[in-house]
Amino acid sequence: MSESYAIEAEGLVKVFGRTRALDGIDLQVGTGAILGMLGPNGAGKTTTVRVLTTLLRPDLGTARVAGFDVRTEAAQVRREIGLTGQYAALDESLTGRANLIMVGQLCRLSKKQARRRAAELLEEFDLAGAADRGVKTYSGGMRRRLDLAASLVARPSILFLDEPTTGLDPRSRVVTWDAVRALTATGTTVLLTTQHLDEADQLADSIVVVDHGRVIAEGTSAELKAKMGGERVLLTVAPESDLGAARDVLARIADGPPQLDPAARTVEAPVDGGARRMPEIVRELDAAGVLLDDLGIRRPSLDDVFLTLTGRAADDAAESEKEVA
Repeated sequence: MSESYAIEAEGLVKVFGRTRALDGIDLQVGTGAILGMLGPNGAGKTTTVRVLTTLLRPDLGTARVAGFDVRTEAAQVRREIGLTGQYAALDESLTGRANLIMVGQLCRLSKKQARRRAAELLEEFDLAGAADRGVKTYSGGMRRRLDLAASLVARPSILFLDEPTTGLDPRSRVVTWDAVRALTATGTTVLLTTQHLDEADQLADSIVVVDHGRVIAEGTSAELKAKMGGERVLLTVAPESDLGAARDVLARIADGPPQLDPAARTVEAPVDGGARRMPEIVRELDAAGVLLDDLGIRRPSLDDVFLTLTGRAADDAAESEKEVA
């Protein structure tokens, strides 16, 4: 294994009964980079994080985190990492400040150092005003932000974020994104699993798509989108027109099968050189008697990548991952 990667895994396998949760996962994450891991429920994302953070032992394969083997040097790995799981792990009987101080002292900071670090993180995560309130009074978004702050108390060189913004309101998500960007600016490496494709698009330097315990695609966001082809034509069909007729017209011109959304009355399909072919599309629609409310062109998104690779829309896979473990 190379020493140039903060996280590296080869052929990771983990089996639970008859379920092969990991089926040969390979990963490489450079120092100071953010790797986004996408995939539907049960794809293996959380199991991968648990193996890399030494919470589970792999059945086969090898993995090194911060240069240490996750099997034989688990204690050294734990000293280098921070972990925020899908659910906040906080003591509700304590205040936000007391939670962070307790974590700091568990990480062998002096009480003075723990207090100073707690104050820094409460400010960074917009929690200073609620620092001395009991955690049981916090909203879900505040709990998630405090949980993320707790994972950063010891300034880990590598941070694992397992769906860190699940259930957060838009403002809390932005606060979290800013904190992650600030971390990587100082050299922290991040492995991020997420159900929000826009989150991966915003934060990740590179992305892996996982399904059935295997990496099925990897690259930057731009590279993955490029594999989907060029422009996509989007038709919004008028209520008085036949949606099927619009689909048939676009099917004759498109470079892939059209996708229908009957509720929104839209038809969409990839069309190479879509802007140049707009006059042809309009003529064909007119000849078929199809009236439109709107006609547009857009570039492929990560949603398109996800649907093409996994056969499922991201919205269908957006529940918290439920893996056997």
